[in-house]
Amino acid sequence: MQKPEWRLRASRYLVDSPYMRLRMDEVELPDGTIVPNYYVRESPGFVVVVPLTADGRIVLVRQYRYGADSIHLELPAGMLLDGEEPRACALRELSEETGYEVDRCELAAEYYPEPVRSTARAYVYIASGARKVREPVPDVTEHLEVELASLDDFRAMLADGRIDTGASIAAGFLALEKLGRL
Repeated sequence: MQKPEWRLRASRYLVDSPYMRLRMDEVELPDGTIVPNYYVRESPGFVVVVPLTADGRIVLVRQYRYGADSIHLELPAGMLLDGEEPRACALRELSEETGYEVDRCELAAEYYPEPVRSTARAYVYIASGARKVREPVPDVTEHLEVELASLDDFRAMLADGRIDTGASIAAGFLALEKLGRL
């Protein structure tokens, strides 16, 4: 398929903060149709880490999410800071959220979680040799608890909805495929 030519006619930011940049574009489609309010959320992206302990357990976080006003079981994850490399972000987020460090941390996959309305790219890392070295130091908005699950339990949690956030589901299945454990 050839990329269609959408022409940007005007653009302005509705939100421009360290946590979110939301712009409203006016675009002209190839057939001449004008779309006056096309919203795009700009983001450097985020990482999701699948940390494995030496005895084969997955390190998870159970945390409160204000947007949904509910508690979710997830893989450690976080937003890339300006100029931060994805692997460095993965190691930072894992340490902050769980207090764990790892022997190895390798990129398993990349994907666009919402290309229709966002520039964000997701990076999935498999981290092995995870060991607790200190207590978590979460951000001020993070309220979480660390949990461990066997690979079999983790797979079941992904399948039965106990893990119910899109990024963790995608990363979990991608990691299980890479590990040959689907």
